Amino acid sequence: MALFCLVHGACQGAWCWDLLIPHLEARGHKTVAMDLPIEDPSATLSDFADAVVQALPEDKGDVILVGHSMAGTVIPIVATQRPVRKLVFLAALIPYPQISTLDQFYDEIDSNTLNLLNYQPPEASKFEQFCDEPNMYNPASLGKNPSESDAVAMEIFFHDCEPDVARWAISKMRKQESMAYIYEVSPLKAFPDVECEYIVCTDDRIISPTWSRYAARKRLGVDAIELPGGHCPSLSRPVHLADALLNVL
Repeated sequence: MALFCLVHGACQGAWCWDLLIPHLEARGHKTVAMDLPIEDPSATLSDFADAVVQALPEDKGDVILVGHSMAGTVIPIVATQRPVRKLVFLAALIPYPQISTLDQFYDEIDSNTLNLLNYQPPEASKFEQFCDEPNMYNPASLGKNPSESDAVAMEIFFHDCEPDVARWAISKMRKQESMAYIYEVSPLKAFPDVECEYIVCTDDRIISPTWSRYAARKRLGVDAIELPGGHCPSLSRPVHLADALLNVL
């Protein structure tokens, strides 16, 4: 029996796992989910990791740590603080130690936007390691905030959900005030020595499936597990996602 620790992505909360959890627990596993402090603009990646650590039972060692989207930047930090058996990146960012996410994909953003952000690109030597990678983000998603527009949320988050599920999910969206997952330099000194898996969503409209496949192989040394559909399979395809998670045990 494993404990699936489920860590949500941007603009969401523990609620986003509600449709998935019964399928995992019905097969004899335990689950835990938590709300990250995303509405606190000062919250750091370490604060997010602390919220996960605090939600984990003290005596549980057989932990499968699942990070969706933004939470890919968080789960490796947790793995440096608590024993975990496996990290599962679900349509997720993959952090590089001592480098921010923006430093990895700034070349995908127009120069005017970068100037407005007062952003200074990393030294060329730091960016060289990312030059071979496909674009990380779907260009159509850049600059869009799904927590401020129901239409945007439907377009990039919930386009493949059943209508009633999509309406419910939109009603539960939270404001993403902390942008640490984009701007903060990762506090990781090195990537933890933990077995990893990556699940790519083939119709993801936020994180590019092409990048996900490439980065899973390059950064984690694994072939991505293919799951049909969009960015939020815990809501659109909970049974399929449960099967994928159980297959990585």
